[in-house]
Amino acid sequence: MREVAPLASRIDREDRVPDALVRRLAEERFLGLGIPAEWDGAGGDTRATVAVLEELARASSAVAVLVAVHLSVCAVPILTWGTDRQKERFLRPLARGAMVGAFGLTEPGAGSDTARIAMRYRREPSGFTLDGTKMFTSSGVSAGVILLFATRDPAIGHQGISAFLVPSDVAGFSVPQRFEKLGLRGSETTEILLQGVRLPLENLLGNEGEGLRVALGSLTGGRVGIASCALGVAQAAFDEMVRSVRADDADWKRTVLAQSYAELSAARVLIERAAERKDAGLPFVAEASAAKLVAARAAVSIASRGVDVAGAEGARAGATAERLWRDARVFPIVEGTTEIQELILARSLVEDADGRKV
Repeated sequence: MREVAPLASRIDREDRVPDALVRRLAEERFLGLGIPAEWDGAGGDTRATVAVLEELARASSAVAVLVAVHLSVCAVPILTWGTDRQKERFLRPLARGAMVGAFGLTEPGAGSDTARIAMRYRREPSGFTLDGTKMFTSSGVSAGVILLFATRDPAIGHQGISAFLVPSDVAGFSVPQRFEKLGLRGSETTEILLQGVRLPLENLLGNEGEGLRVALGSLTGGRVGIASCALGVAQAAFDEMVRSVRADDADWKRTVLAQSYAELSAARVLIERAAERKDAGLPFVAEASAAKLVAARAAVSIASRGVDVAGAEGARAGATAERLWRDARVFPIVEGTTEIQELILARSLVEDADGRKV
């Protein structure tokens, strides 16, 4: 926190996390959270990881999201579905922080509907060949390996999707563009282009046709991490309000503190519940979506109130309140939109009411 917070404005302004700071994250073992020591990780459970992510996000949401993506949707899927050889080649350097991990699912014509994935792969005697484009890939420039999803035939829907570990230095891999964003500046968001990328058989994560299972499992865990990042931004906005509101201020300024505190508390309880169920090996799909839904909404509403309380100063470009609002506004979109979380949660509740396992 002490090292990250002073760099937050610079990270936002320059739209990049300094390499030296990424190295410090690795030295402090943050890039190995939740990964067992046998794979050079820092160990710890989900509850420990979400606590760290919240604290990082209070200082810089870009730094927190880099760590969350690296862990939740790259390193942990390799730990869960990978072979020992894949863990040796990819998980061990990821856990040490020797390289950063990323995740590529979204495409120009396929966002929430994964059945519309158009990136193609061909099975060949010696491996696979991949062609296609991914959009809005976090850490796409810095990543050493990206967990990507492709289909052997779009006509067969989810059954044709497989997961691949794609090193960024492989021939045919490129990053045509990096997108500027409203918030979370410093967290790289890129287009990824694969042109005749050839991968050995051992770079298939899981079995052919299991890509959807890998993707959805990764995203469920990822939502708990992203919810924690949103909570950190909400907490930072709340802290700013507390520092600026005086006892003799207008009633509405003091009232918004009460509203914000209630929202923070609700989000934190939901995140802790999702983390506890995940650590216990219990189903946590509904809990993860509820946590992400409430934390993202809390971040937006609290950061918006923060701008109101700060007044003209808070609306100034570069002001802390303004930066936190821009960062908060992105969280209802990343790792599954608000509408998707509501749909997942509703389906889970209906299934649970009918007595089926969520």
